[in-house]
Amino acid sequence: MALIRPFRALHPQPEQAARVASVPYDVVDTEEARALAAGNPDSFLHVTRPEIDLPADADPHADAVYAKGRDSLADFRERGVLAPDSTACLYLYRLTWQGQSQTGIVAAYSVEEYDQDRIKKHEFTRPDKEEDRTVHMLTLGAQPGPVFLTFRPDAGVRQLMAEAMQAEPWIDFTAPDEVQHTLWRLDRPEALVDAFRVVDPLYVADGHHRSASASNARRRLGAEGELPEDHPAHGFLGVAFPSDEVRILPYNRLVGDLAGKSPEAFLAALREAVSVSDAEDGTSSGPTDVRMYLGGAWYRLDLEPDDDDPVERLATQMLQRRVLGPLLAIEDQRTDPRIRFVGGIRGTGELVRRVDAGEATVAFSFDAVTPDELLAVADAGRTMPPKSTWFEPKLRSGLFTYLLEEPR
Repeated sequence: MALIRPFRALHPQPEQAARVASVPYDVVDTEEARALAAGNPDSFLHVTRPEIDLPADADPHADAVYAKGRDSLADFRERGVLAPDSTACLYLYRLTWQGQSQTGIVAAYSVEEYDQDRIKKHEFTRPDKEEDRTVHMLTLGAQPGPVFLTFRPDAGVRQLMAEAMQAEPWIDFTAPDEVQHTLWRLDRPEALVDAFRVVDPLYVADGHHRSASASNARRRLGAEGELPEDHPAHGFLGVAFPSDEVRILPYNRLVGDLAGKSPEAFLAALREAVSVSDAEDGTSSGPTDVRMYLGGAWYRLDLEPDDDDPVERLATQMLQRRVLGPLLAIEDQRTDPRIRFVGGIRGTGELVRRVDAGEATVAFSFDAVTPDELLAVADAGRTMPPKSTWFEPKLRSGLFTYLLEEPR
């Protein structure tokens, strides 16, 4: 049973939504965020990446940076850029990109269910990133960015969503990346709350650090005294989509060096370990087909799984076990500084560009993980290799802010 709770979102007025909405904090670096927010004091990046308003050498994890984010959120409220709803609502959020749409339910999801693993995960989190988002959230007194959740489709839930979307949208705009963001506000959400109780389980698709940080925030607030049952910290901001609407792109790899081997020696060792053939480009044709870019040429690596284990069948895991570990001495992709990750939205041309520019020596591209594969890994209580999934389109931040105190 999945519990969802209506809440009073802090949000922009419809005519300001496109100006306020920003990309998630973790898909841009500081300089990219600064460029996106340039000339726009209403960009929510001033809240989620507050270092952009401080000197270039500011430590993103300094107390002054978190305080700047808090001050920016307060400024947004004082200027009327953001205001709370007058009543607790659920919201529907549809993203349309390249002719495909996905619609999710914006709600306060249960931290208790998360802590009990009734909301399933498929990735480990890094303590430093958890701490960053936890401190940011507690300093703001709000959760500024939603967690992307998914669930197996349910006909009753889908029917109620379809009926709600017959009304005129509340907010509707197309962002510069050509993603259309359409939102409905449900101020009488009881039927959907009841229907959603049959959903079991929920899954974190994207936002493992945000959901973990919400759990940390509740625990720390509770350490100051028992939290009332209706305290907002018992919930976290999320948008849950039916899994058959979720779109996943590959998450590709760049490796800085060949662990002391020459390209010729590496290729020879690789041919001993896996089947290698020439390829015209970096587009994979299936989960066992991994493409490699080395020395100005593309190769195809055929990596057949050894068994039906849901993790061992993933291309990212097969590459780790057959190539990255034994041949390139990368034992932990989470901590090894020689490996970097490139979201599939950038295309394989980005891999070519960066290898040819000398930023890396070799690149690997994959076929995308499917939603069913993601759910199978989570159901088995397992975790994927880091950066195995890139979800697109991205939820925009700033359209909904979840306050950890009752709105004024």
